[in-house]
Amino acid sequence: MQNPFESGHIKNYILLYASVVATMILFFIASTLFNDVKTMDKKVFNSEVSETLHVENKKDVAEEKSEQTKFKLLDKAY
Repeated sequence: MQNPFESGHIKNYILLYASVVATMILFFIASTLFNDVKTMDKKVFNSEVSETLHVENKKDVAEEKSEQTKFKLLDKAY
């Protein structure tokens, strides 16, 4: 097997690498130039909590939801 540095093949490897990098740069430029980015409105979230639920109310709501489901889970997992 020949050493690529001695046989002159290193020039081919460098040209291949440069062509791949140039192709990537061209695709990046093409994708940024022809892609029109529309301005988007900034979303504003309301962080104020108006009403807090008590622990008892949460349990009642959880029980009501479990009663409303059509599916019943098995007691054991097989």
